[in-house]
Amino acid sequence: MEKSLVLIKPDGVYRALTGRIISRFEDAGFKITAMKMLIPERKLVEKHYDSLRRNDEWLNSVGSKLKGKDGISNKTERELGLTVWNQLVDYLSGKPIIAMVIEGNEVVSSIRKIVGSTEPKSAEPSSLRGSLSNDSYGLANANNRPIRNIIHASSSVSDAEEEINVWFKKEEILDYERADERIQYY
Repeated sequence: MEKSLVLIKPDGVYRALTGRIISRFEDAGFKITAMKMLIPERKLVEKHYDSLRRNDEWLNSVGSKLKGKDGISNKTERELGLTVWNQLVDYLSGKPIIAMVIEGNEVVSSIRKIVGSTEPKSAEPSSLRGSLSNDSYGLANANNRPIRNIIHASSSVSDAEEEINVWFKKEEILDYERADERIQYY
């Protein structure tokens, strides 16, 4: 069984969406093996997003979505990507979030489908982001802030392993059997 890290971001916590978000994962048959609410320090959030800061492909991709919009075309795509990275770190630092480890069959890709596109405006209406948020890159850019998309979900199994190690100690992750696990998986 795979594991994934899910963070309910401050906008999800402040809007009291945590129960609805968690129930979507449990309804899908996934098991929460660790969960905590915390107000993370900047160093912890920087460590979480460190791989993105070092990833030129991600920085350029994110930066290309901003290039030429709202009078910020004097920066390179990479510089714009770093601006977004700093905004993400600022947004998650010092505000309440919920961090979870979720386990299940091919859970990483399944959670990404449940969560939906990173831009809520473009997300499928049945996804968490599509049904619980309506933010867009344009509005976020106009307000010089990161997109508010309520949730972070690991993008790959290897990312999940790294991210889980940032947020949880090994002894904080439980091993137990859900009542319906044998019906679902065996």
